[in-house]
Amino acid sequence: MGRSRYRITEPDKPHFLTCTVQEWLPVFTRPETVQILLGSWTYQRREQGLKLYGYVILENHLHFIAQAERLDQRVESFKSFTARKIIDTLRANHVERILTRLRFAKKAHKIDREYQFWQEGTHAELILNEDMMQQKLEYIHNNPVKRGYVARPEHWRYSSAANYFGGVGLIDIDPW
Repeated sequence: MGRSRYRITEPDKPHFLTCTVQEWLPVFTRPETVQILLGSWTYQRREQGLKLYGYVILENHLHFIAQAERLDQRVESFKSFTARKIIDTLRANHVERILTRLRFAKKAHKIDREYQFWQEGTHAELILNEDMMQQKLEYIHNNPVKRGYVARPEHWRYSSAANYFGGVGLIDIDPW
């Protein structure tokens, strides 16, 4: 899973996860890049047994709570697939400034690729109990509110908050 002090210690239990774009580049301001993330989660839920309890996608990072039989493999697959697809999308749209930064950010030992999209590793925290799950869901959903992007969590389009507040989200989740 990359070089990180955070580990998915119990891969069959729910974890709070954070994935960050290299250099905190604002890639998820484009609906087509966000759709790649949402499509990947939808596929993993349908085909690979991922349980997705909540998520938020901000301009340069995302948080989500997930569980799977081998969550470490699901996260690795998610990051690999989305990185390739997002870089392809950036190339197709000639987003040279961001591509240049992603090329520069690539680690020297990564000789199998031209770009590095995600920061290495994944910040992963094991969800220990019901209280911690509630706290992490509230953190995820209130993140755009704290940043001043929206007044209420359910107004942030790229979040599972609507799913929890009686609305319809962009993708299905597994409510806690």
